[in-house]
Amino acid sequence: MPDQSALSTEHLSLLAKGKNLLAFSAGIDSSALFFLLLEHHIHFDIALVNYATRAQSDHEEMHAISLAKRYSLQAHTVKAPQWKSDFEANARIYRYDFFESLIAVHGYDTLITAHQLNDQIEWFLMRLCRGAGVSELAGIDPVSTRLIKPDRNYTLIRPLLHCTKKELLEYLQSHHYPYFIDESNQDTSYERNRFRKLFGDPLLAQYSQGITRSFEYLRHDKELCQEKFRSIFAKEELRVVGLDGDAYKSKAADLCLKELGYLLSARQREEIKLHDEAVIGGRWAVVYQDNRLYIAPYITSAMPKFFKELCRIYKLPSKIRPYCYLARIDPGQIMER
Repeated sequence: MPDQSALSTEHLSLLAKGKNLLAFSAGIDSSALFFLLLEHHIHFDIALVNYATRAQSDHEEMHAISLAKRYSLQAHTVKAPQWKSDFEANARIYRYDFFESLIAVHGYDTLITAHQLNDQIEWFLMRLCRGAGVSELAGIDPVSTRLIKPDRNYTLIRPLLHCTKKELLEYLQSHHYPYFIDESNQDTSYERNRFRKLFGDPLLAQYSQGITRSFEYLRHDKELCQEKFRSIFAKEELRVVGLDGDAYKSKAADLCLKELGYLLSARQREEIKLHDEAVIGGRWAVVYQDNRLYIAPYITSAMPKFFKELCRIYKLPSKIRPYCYLARIDPGQIMER
C-alpha cells in the first residue's frame, strides 16, 4: 500500500519548483494522488472535465470544487460536448486541450496525471496487439516535456506508474479519504476497459512486481535506442535530428511529433519507415536526407527568389522550406550545424 514514499524524490523536487496543475476526476487514482500531494506539502490546483455520461458526473464536479475550497486550491471545471462517436479519442483530445489552455492562461509549469501500473499494462497490451516496437511498448513516460506553442512548453509528470489501482484504493480506505467509483470503467464496449478486465487486471493480480521491473527495463532499452539519434536543431515547430542510418527514423519521428503534440498511428510510423518523404495527417512534413530527419508543419507558400536560392545552396529539403520561410528561419543556421 503506498504511503508518502510513493512519490519519488525526483518527482517531488520537480513539483516543488513550479506551479502545478493536477488532472482530477474524483476517482480512485486522482483522489489518491490528490492526498499524497497534500501530505508532501506540494502546492497545486485541480482541473476536471465533466463528460456528463453518468448520473454522478455532476456530483463528482461539485465534490472537486468543494474539495479544492476545503484545501484552499483553485478548481477548474468544464462540461464536455456530447460526441456521437469515437468517445475515447474525442475525450482525450478535449481533455488535453482543456488542460493546455489552463496552462497557457494561468502559467502552470507542470501537469500532473494519476496514471498507474494498470494503465501501463493496458497501454502495453493494446500496443502489442496492434504492432509496436520498444519505444511504444515501453509505455507511458514518468516525466516528459510537451509543447503548447512555439515559445511555450510544460512538464508532464506521472508519479504513480509503479502503483497498482488496488494499492491506491487501500491507501484511500485506510485514511478514510473520499473518492468516487466510475461505473463506466466496467463497460467493455470501450476497448481499454476490455483489455483491463480480460487481461490487465488478472496479470497484475499475480505478477505486479515482475511487470513493474519489466517496464523499468523497457524504459532503459528505450533510452539506449534514443542514443542512436541526437537533436541538431529545434526552433518554433521545426525539428532536425541526426541519425546513425535510417533504421531509427520512425522512432525519432514518433518522439519529436509526440513532443509537438501529435501521436503517430502504426500506419503512419510504417509510412515514415518505408519512405524518405512523407506528409503525415496532412499536417506534418517528415523528410529523411543525408542522415538527418527533418520535421516541420506541412504548408505550401510562395517564397521569394533569394530564399529559394538559399535553400538550394544549403540543400534544405523542399517540403521543409515553406515553413522555414514563414517562421523566419535561416537555412544556413540549420544546415551549418
